[in-house]
Amino acid sequence: MAYKNIEINSSASVTQQAIKKSQFYKGFSTLTESSNTKLYDFELICQDILNHFNTRKGERVMNPGFGSDIWNFLMEPLTEEIKSMLVEDINKICTFDPRVTPIQMDLTEYESGYILELTLLLNGTDQSKNMKLAFDQNIGLIVE
Repeated sequence: MAYKNIEINSSASVTQQAIKKSQFYKGFSTLTESSNTKLYDFELICQDILNHFNTRKGERVMNPGFGSDIWNFLMEPLTEEIKSMLVEDINKICTFDPRVTPIQMDLTEYESGYILELTLLLNGTDQSKNMKLAFDQNIGLIVE
């Protein structure tokens, strides 16, 4: 008669399994500033959205529609026409990612560019995340 191996999980491994199951989305960051390169859930989604905002429309090879128009209007005053175009562009970027839904968006002008305050809802949950982004003509994208 063959013996059956029985594995007994310690409480630490059970906790790790629970943590792994609670993380919907997993990815990694190539930024060298952080010692931890793993990203989960909202961290990963926010990084993907920041990458989308950091790409100027027409810059991506084989996908000229990917990216943001906001970089083309940084030197322009924020008129109602430009604001509606930028809000539409920002909304397209946020809805491009099926994992989140934008629930609040506020675009304001300052001396060197625009400030975007954005609230995203993680679909399928009640979690939301506030992002404050500054699009600066001299520095680039600043996450506050």
